[in-house]
Amino acid sequence: MARKIVATSHAPAAIGTYSQAVAFEAGATVYLSGQIGLDPQTMQMVDGIDAQIVRVFENLKAVAEAAGATLNDAVKFNIYLTDLANFAKVNETMARYVEQPYPARAAVGVKELPRGALIEADAILVKGTE
Repeated sequence: MARKIVATSHAPAAIGTYSQAVAFEAGATVYLSGQIGLDPQTMQMVDGIDAQIVRVFENLKAVAEAAGATLNDAVKFNIYLTDLANFAKVNETMARYVEQPYPARAAVGVKELPRGALIEADAILVKGTE
């Protein structure tokens, strides 16, 4: 099974030993790396939880598009929050990026995230599921 590395300048560049996304089986399955609220132009964290949630979904959307997919191709999201009280805000924002039927999802409270982020999210896409 061949793998294809997916990269775009419309999402933050990888800042470690990972790729923005990896696609398998002729690109049908795409694994998106975790995205935090980094602005891809400045590589600086946007301010506040609301802006970070939007930026995370914009970053995931950009990587999905670079793989020839959309966030509606998501079959699973993992959401990591430093404060689970912000989960309702995630739901509200996520509904603007993903249509029903919604994918599977996990939400996990964590002590801290890279670069002081308040949220991180990753996804698994299967192209053609919309």
